Amino acid sequence: MLIKQKIIALLAATGLVLLAPISVHAESASNDNTSDSIDFQSWNNVTAIGKFETLGITNPKLANFRWWMEGQGRFGNDGTRFSQAIVRPGLGYQVNRTTQVWLGYAWAPTSAPFAGTSFDEQRIWQQLSWADRFKIGPFNPTFALRTRFEERWVEQWKDPSGDTGYRFRQLARVLIPVPQAPNFGLVLANEIFVHMNNAWGASGPHSGFDQNRAFAGGAYTINKFARAEIGYMNQTLNRFNNTNLMDHILSTNLFLNF
Repeated sequence: MLIKQKIIALLAATGLVLLAPISVHAESASNDNTSDSIDFQSWNNVTAIGKFETLGITNPKLANFRWWMEGQGRFGNDGTRFSQAIVRPGLGYQVNRTTQVWLGYAWAPTSAPFAGTSFDEQRIWQQLSWADRFKIGPFNPTFALRTRFEERWVEQWKDPSGDTGYRFRQLARVLIPVPQAPNFGLVLANEIFVHMNNAWGASGPHSGFDQNRAFAGGAYTINKFARAEIGYMNQTLNRFNNTNLMDHILSTNLFLNF
């Protein structure tokens, strides 16, 4: 009975997040713009998470601590121009079997077409991650929720209205292995972004809905340390006093867990 209640709660949470694309169009309708700008992009990601003993550090006091290292390359303008990189290290703690807390830093140099003027963004991020596997008939899906807060700075855009942008992100995802071929699986995910304040003047973020990312793709478990995922991501961005963006993204990911 308890497992059923957990599954219902997870599906409810996921369902609420998946309503985000509807809110995007509702928000867009309130703007003066009547059409979106569309771009095809390619995003590539490698994320590694591990115990410190895998780095040769065997202090028992660090047994529940984890390290995180992530690198991304994003290509815009129909996938022809390198437009953004993200380097994201972090330090985490394994609270229990299903839950982790994280604190980290991110550097995101950004250029056209993601930005009219190139800039370097610095971030501090805090994160709560939860994941668990369930048995539903012949399937063994893994549900995951990730809540992330970000503090963001752009040196070039200092403004009296505020130099720090605060953003909330909520991700919900499910990985469903194929029963006859458990190394293969289906991945569905959705993440909503919300600006918590106005920052960086007229050209910066404004409080409210920022963007939504919906992903559908396939997964392949290479071995106990590595999993690859590839699929389609739809990203819708709400821009204040500007044309909204709709990006069609080929998303490739390699996840390493040591």
